[in-house]
Amino acid sequence: MGKKKHAASTPATAALDAAGIGYVAHSYTHSDSAESYGGEAAEQLGVPGARVFKTLMVATGATAAQDLAVAVVPVDSMLDLKAIGAALGTKKVQMADKAAAQRRSGYVLGGISPFGQRQHSSTVIDDSALQFETVFISGGRRGFSLEIAPQDAAKATGAIWASIAAG
Repeated sequence: MGKKKHAASTPATAALDAAGIGYVAHSYTHSDSAESYGGEAAEQLGVPGARVFKTLMVATGATAAQDLAVAVVPVDSMLDLKAIGAALGTKKVQMADKAAAQRRSGYVLGGISPFGQRQHSSTVIDDSALQFETVFISGGRRGFSLEIAPQDAAKATGAIWASIAAG
């Protein structure tokens, strides 16, 4: 997949460019009234929710602000906390504190990308991504998605594959 030049760079695109990983950038107009960032992305991009992936931060420590990891799941699914715990080799997993997720990743909620995060975190991508030639993942800001081959997304993040989506 070739790279598509775009006007604005984000840490996500900079990280992918530095790694020589191809992607196609897609911008759309984000609405502050959108009920779901992921649902809005799927609708605006004109692709099924199963092909658009959201980036969630989870905490594997005693509090929701420590020992964070990244979960990448389809926007039309929920994250199975037990499944990601098993994939990460821990029993206690909870959604990360929102402020901690933003500090750790360097991105705002609704724009968190697994690529180019401020601090590296263990990453798990739902294995349903493997059924698609390309998937759409946040490019580091609201209204900006990157179309990327699932294998390249895993390569860029050092991710492992697991069945972590529910519903």
